[in-house]
Amino acid sequence: MIETIKNEELVEAVKGTVIQWRRYLHQNPELSFQEEKTSQFVYETLESFGNLNVSRPTRTSVVARLVGEKPGSVLAMRADMDALPIKEENDFSFVSTNPGVMHACGHDGHTAMLLGAAKVLSQLKEQINGEVRFIFQHAEEVPPGGAIEMVNAGVLLDVDHVIGLHLASPFETGKIGIGYGPVSANCDVFDITINGKGGHSSQPNTAIDPVTISAQVVNNLQHIVSRNIATREKVVISVTQIHGGSAQNIIPQSVKLNGTVRSFDQEVRKDIPHLMERIIKGITEAHGATCNFDYEFGYDSVVNDENLTGKLEEMVGEVLGSEFVLKLEPGAMMGSEDFSAFSKKVPGCFLLVAAGNEEEGIVYPHHHPRFTVDEKALEHGLKILVNAPFKLNVNT
Repeated sequence: MIETIKNEELVEAVKGTVIQWRRYLHQNPELSFQEEKTSQFVYETLESFGNLNVSRPTRTSVVARLVGEKPGSVLAMRADMDALPIKEENDFSFVSTNPGVMHACGHDGHTAMLLGAAKVLSQLKEQINGEVRFIFQHAEEVPPGGAIEMVNAGVLLDVDHVIGLHLASPFETGKIGIGYGPVSANCDVFDITINGKGGHSSQPNTAIDPVTISAQVVNNLQHIVSRNIATREKVVISVTQIHGGSAQNIIPQSVKLNGTVRSFDQEVRKDIPHLMERIIKGITEAHGATCNFDYEFGYDSVVNDENLTGKLEEMVGEVLGSEFVLKLEPGAMMGSEDFSAFSKKVPGCFLLVAAGNEEEGIVYPHHHPRFTVDEKALEHGLKILVNAPFKLNVNT
């Protein structure tokens, strides 16, 4: 590590600003593909640092390039910027001012940490060989996602490595989750429409009730995991929405269901929609109903490159301390991430930055209306991002 003390001083100088940026972003969340003000804030902030070539590869994303004094490898570092359609229930001073929209997954912190890293590293231009590329991505939360759009726009051109961080409230602050191989699940989505025959609730015999049929479909879809998939495989099928009916005394004409499927093995992944369709059609036809079934393959599993991950694990021990290293089992995270679009193109590593704090009540899961993060974790992520270019031999 070169200039470790100087790096520490620069991190110390900017960490308060990183918290301010995070709070500003938390107050002003924007949904996927709608990050106009967020991306403009990021663009203007990056331009204020100097030494960066800032561009807009898509309408609501930003990339900044820091080109060193001599040739070397190219490291990309990514943060996502979008928020979720959730009404916030927190009561701190910087709650969302955009009704029904909330940073409930930590993307405000991701963006703030990467901005902080850009500010620090832009002051170390003379010590950096090669290039550091800062990717501020839109639309991680909504498939097909912003990552694939940015890849198609050429943001990984000449990139040798890519890394990403994710704040993680399930783990107490003071740990960095590091996994080798698969660290997130494939995530696919489905939509089901069950078409019955409407009628009066007092005469169900004259109708074909899509509500009761839907109940059977939901229950029987779980048999796929318990009875059709090998027990060694990790698979989750979740029906997350059911819509149907307009009044208490009316049997509706149709019911819509949708949800997600998460898996790791690609062959298992391919089999699941066929198994689902067989169950759905079997149940609906048995009751005289019909169905429409749509299945969309979404984000692939994030697979960490072994060599890159090993170097970053070593760096975490050097910069933060060996006690920070939290080894994750393969497939430890059933959540999905479109960071996979980047790491499929070049060797990548995705790390979890623990951000829970039980004593302070920071215990709510991601996508919960009271989700937040321990802001002390921002400094940990910032240090990783600042030191990664030097550890990965971007410098001499």
